[in-house]
Amino acid sequence: MLGLTTGILPAGTHNDICDVPGVRVGHATLVEGAGPLVAGTGPVRTGVTAVLPHGGNLFAEKVPAAVFVLNGFGKSTGLAQVQELGLLETPVMLTNTLGVFRVADAVVSYMVEQNPEIGVTTGTVNPVVGECNDGYLSDIQGRHVREGHVRAALSAAAGGPVQQGAVGAGTGTMCFGFKGGIGSSSRTVGDFVVGALVQANFGRRSDLLVAGAPVGQQLLAYPGEEGPEPDAIPPGSIMIVLATNAPLDARQLGRLCKRGALGLARTGASAGNGSGDFVIGFSTAYRVPHASAEETATFTILRDDSAALDRLFLAAVEAVEESVLNALFAARTVDGRDGHVGYALPVRRVLSWTM
Repeated sequence: MLGLTTGILPAGTHNDICDVPGVRVGHATLVEGAGPLVAGTGPVRTGVTAVLPHGGNLFAEKVPAAVFVLNGFGKSTGLAQVQELGLLETPVMLTNTLGVFRVADAVVSYMVEQNPEIGVTTGTVNPVVGECNDGYLSDIQGRHVREGHVRAALSAAAGGPVQQGAVGAGTGTMCFGFKGGIGSSSRTVGDFVVGALVQANFGRRSDLLVAGAPVGQQLLAYPGEEGPEPDAIPPGSIMIVLATNAPLDARQLGRLCKRGALGLARTGASAGNGSGDFVIGFSTAYRVPHASAEETATFTILRDDSAALDRLFLAAVEAVEESVLNALFAARTVDGRDGHVGYALPVRRVLSWTM
């Protein structure tokens, strides 16, 4: 983004997660009010983001999936079942920490409408919702994301280019002491694509690396006397969603997720004690039916010792690294509650230090 190239693998057409065929992303953004915090009322700087592996019925046609928890300080739902069964059966939803439960409830309603047999003649459904704390800028106690916003994000889901920055679940998030948000990127390995989407809300300014350059150290005084102490903003968390069209099973996707976490280190992250760092990965290469008369299933997957798998691991690292940078580069300055400001990264200045 903006002339900065990271890594060595080529990006996809739009350089975002929707370069993986079939993947769609939608946002609902909530910005209301200004001034002092009135708990339960505002100001509101929050939202919800939906990531859909395909345009069909996800409960009926699940996809292989995995989860990697780098540091588990978080309130996400649905991850344990994904780890246990290796399947994803709902869209991946991202929102703020205290909004997780209302979003999960809305997803259940959405899925039951599509599949009225849920909980009646078949099993229940596992809503997957991730979160970051946007309370530095927003009235998080108000839990302002409601069912209508969830449905709006799902209805808006489309292919790339993905809207990035202070949108959807990234509306109120901070990253390395600057305004963070939603970022996305992709890398190609032959006919295979690895796409990443992040909800970036982590890191201390002093630790920020861009293309290996310690720019955070040079930005400690930015924007001047009126700004907060550069490392006074809590370091927060990150949600990472990885998608690929490579034929990987759940175990291999777990390995891919671990490599995605390595991309964070390239940006200066170290997953602190209070950081929630979660990676959810899925493959669109094949679908697993909810029900079948057959007792066995056969799928074609990559061999672990294939050259392609090694490059896919690298693709995950590079895509996550650039997704974080894209979240920073795309975000605008956002005024929040009680005079708190999420300042946009001074992109041109940063680029001058990295080229």
